[in-house]
Amino acid sequence: MKLITISLSPNTEKDDILLAAKLIFKPWLWIKGNAIEKLEKEFKEYLGIKFAFSFNSGRSSLIAVLNALGLEKGDEVLLQAFTCNAVVNPILWQDLRPVFVDCNENDFNIDFADLKRKISPKAKALIIQHTFGIPADIDEIIKFCKENKLILIEDCAHSLGSTHKSKKIGTFGDISFFSFSRDKVISSVYGGMVATNNVDLAQKVKDFQEKIKKPFCFWVLQQLLHPVLMNWLILPTYKIFGKYLLIMFQWTHVLSKAVHWKEKRGLKPAYFPKRMSNALAILALNQLKKLERFNLHRKEIADFYYNELKNTKFILPEISKDKNQNFLRFVVRHPKAHEIINKAFSKNILIGDWYTTPIAPHDTKLYKMQYLPGSCPIAEKLAKEIINLPTHINTSLKDAQKVIEFLKQWK
Repeated sequence: MKLITISLSPNTEKDDILLAAKLIFKPWLWIKGNAIEKLEKEFKEYLGIKFAFSFNSGRSSLIAVLNALGLEKGDEVLLQAFTCNAVVNPILWQDLRPVFVDCNENDFNIDFADLKRKISPKAKALIIQHTFGIPADIDEIIKFCKENKLILIEDCAHSLGSTHKSKKIGTFGDISFFSFSRDKVISSVYGGMVATNNVDLAQKVKDFQEKIKKPFCFWVLQQLLHPVLMNWLILPTYKIFGKYLLIMFQWTHVLSKAVHWKEKRGLKPAYFPKRMSNALAILALNQLKKLERFNLHRKEIADFYYNELKNTKFILPEISKDKNQNFLRFVVRHPKAHEIINKAFSKNILIGDWYTTPIAPHDTKLYKMQYLPGSCPIAEKLAKEIINLPTHINTSLKDAQKVIEFLKQWK
């Protein structure tokens, strides 16, 4: 039976895999080349924004953003719980203080009432997440930031291609950042981008980009190997020995992990922050041209899930008519979520790994993130109820039907 999964290099098609395989044997293209500049140009044209700067990851992008703001040690950055340590760590690494705001149950984005309670005179910036590609209540948030003199940062790691009132997400805040990680909207295994219309912030991000170093050749090779080994060796044999191959490749550093163990303890790996590499920019460009097709496919699969699961015990997210989400994943809630996720694995259906704790991954040391248990009760509740269903380009309608057939026993 075919493995159905929401992660493990989900966006890669045959042309992406072959492109990565060819680049492995062209090391002169790994670090330098014109693909980086081309990616930045095409990305800002897609968003309709003045400036775009590439980095080797979403983490590096956020570090560049925070560096550009000129904040002082101990200044507070508001962000929602029910997020990844990849957002929290850059705040800590810049000697800033993360203040966690609860999220709401309808769209998993930041809860406005809790935001009002937790702002203080030390708060200088607000990061909004657009969770799972669902746009946050952007109009209300912009007004709040102006009234409280907060810099608005959009975390668009989930939401490339989503819109609010026909305007692209990532163009509302003072500055925004994106991720091209292995399970994001488009993927170059690792990669990220900063976007802004603010001339002053753009110059500071550019200065930071030019100051930091390029990634190591071995690190680039690790990323190029990822789609090749994942699709030609690991995924086809996952239930037999592929899972153990993945562990072995990561343990021997043939492949890198999505999240380094240091990040789970608030520490910074040596490969952050770094510039974008030319080879990964080539992969990202190949994916960017497929973005609209990817998101159209996601919406078609999401519509199928929605129609099959409405009027059942599964709780579906509430979406405003003003919001057009990309359905990075189709997210539902159920009181027995973890039981369902565990049983799905035995059926070759790997679902539900965003987010099982208020700060993911599940083994992140929350005290190292300065998160106080109980401070965001809705986020902690959602972590027990959330199930992610796959929508990516390698999820066929037949696959989606198999997922629904499995879920019927809990309907």
